[in-house]
Amino acid sequence: MSSEPSQQRPPEPSYDLAHLLSHAERRLVQRLAAVLAAEGCAVEQWRVLSAVADGAGHPMTEIAEYALLPAPSLTKLVDRMVADNLVYRRPDPGDRRRVLLHLAARGRILHQRAAHRVAEDRAALRAALPADPDELARSLAELVEALGGLGVAGPPPAPAVSRRPAR
Repeated sequence: MSSEPSQQRPPEPSYDLAHLLSHAERRLVQRLAAVLAAEGCAVEQWRVLSAVADGAGHPMTEIAEYALLPAPSLTKLVDRMVADNLVYRRPDPGDRRRVLLHLAARGRILHQRAAHRVAEDRAALRAALPADPDELARSLAELVEALGGLGVAGPPPAPAVSRRPAR
């Protein structure tokens, strides 16, 4: 074997948008999980706490969408968070059939501590980015909106089959 370095060029970087976004999301969530772990908070808990941190009660469907969780998973998580006195449920005064989730005092303290750590990490990440992170965030928000309006792409419709009776 030769001790000379290989003359082959490294593969071109992938510019597959879906792959890049998935890779970035995975790394960001891992980073967020590490930051939140210092406060004993999981990413899913953080998303629920953030959704209700404004002090207004929010319906479970809204929180599920924000937290990126299916309704049954959110219900189990919220049950644990209620047991830990982080959040509480109250009937919606406008529609007694609906339940609104609120931040409990203990949840507010956890959210404030975690938010401080998340903000510090976000500032460090912003400083490391070569591009304007606000512009990137705006572009990603526009992409999410556009993709939501396009619906799900699927296979082309099958050709219509004639239903005329045979002669």
